[in-house]
Amino acid sequence: MEFGLFVQGYVPAARAQADPQAEHNALVEETEYVIQADKSGFKYAWASEHHFLEEYSHLSASDVYLGYLAHATERIHLGSGIFNPLPQVNHPVKVAEKVAMLDHLSGGRFEFGTGRGAGSHEILGFLPGITDMNHTKEIWEETIAEFPKMWLQDEYEGFQGKHWSLPPRKVLPKPYGGSHPAMWYAAGSPSSYAMAAGKGLGVLGFSVQKVSDMEWVLESYKGAVGDARPVGDYVNDNVMVTSTAICAETTEKAKRIAVEGGLNYLQSLLFRYHDTFPRPEGIPQWPELIPEYTEEIVDLLIAEELMICGNPEEVLRQCKRWEQAGADQLSFGLPIGIPYEDTLNTIRLIGEHVIPQIDTDPVHRTTRFRRAALA
Repeated sequence: MEFGLFVQGYVPAARAQADPQAEHNALVEETEYVIQADKSGFKYAWASEHHFLEEYSHLSASDVYLGYLAHATERIHLGSGIFNPLPQVNHPVKVAEKVAMLDHLSGGRFEFGTGRGAGSHEILGFLPGITDMNHTKEIWEETIAEFPKMWLQDEYEGFQGKHWSLPPRKVLPKPYGGSHPAMWYAAGSPSSYAMAAGKGLGVLGFSVQKVSDMEWVLESYKGAVGDARPVGDYVNDNVMVTSTAICAETTEKAKRIAVEGGLNYLQSLLFRYHDTFPRPEGIPQWPELIPEYTEEIVDLLIAEELMICGNPEEVLRQCKRWEQAGADQLSFGLPIGIPYEDTLNTIRLIGEHVIPQIDTDPVHRTTRFRRAALA
């Protein structure tokens, strides 16, 4: 199992009220998290693209952000988590151009994650007159298979679809070194995992669920991806799952950080904006908040495998559960409102004590797939 983290520009109201430069400082700090993750042996860093999601995510121009990180890091793979290819949000040709450019700037370290957006507040802002989020599935389905053609055909043959069109044109630059970056889809439901498997796409599992609830979903994906008809140059047989992670020198310190970190506020914002996610029983409607975490709640979340928290030995044991469940990558949502130094310490400790015990293969899984396509 490989390891990653994702950043999203989280700027809660309490931080903004206390610091006039909160937005700037949050973005700079999250940049430092990725740089430290690169030094600590993490294989992936994913940057979100969100629009209009006040407090929850101020990272909208992720292509610009990832371009900076391509220069600021050395080995970590940098992923769009996601680039939104709906033509009403980002024209598909411009997305293809950005992907290829980032592939060059990173020396082949870019990972192309796509999806349809966080929820109705975000996406319907770009689709006036549309009230059904399912409409975006049709648009995405029409678009996704065109990207490999834009990259691999000397002159793209052009496209005439229901939602966008383009005459034959040379789409430049072409990706670095042949083939193209690994392709992923942000999935939140079992049907989305199945669709991604059929198209040979890796899955970015950004919805947070307990390990036991995900085991059968992962098993189903693995069963289906073997029969994939890939839209790209190769099958990206790969599932990334996400979890909150807090690691400290002692269990007591890790739990204290979790209790004092305002995690309930971030979770409340998640369900405020991600209205396409399954809503567990008992989650209140915004602006009512999920209750503040206590040590008892943190203990319950750890026991239910909904949070990774503890000293390095405990965190290693908790991560191994995801490995046993069949996850290919475990990615941590680290910038969750806890202090900057505590977040950096989590990254360092996981890099020193956890990753070497689980990820013993120095070659990225997606790098192997891409090399195989060129063989």
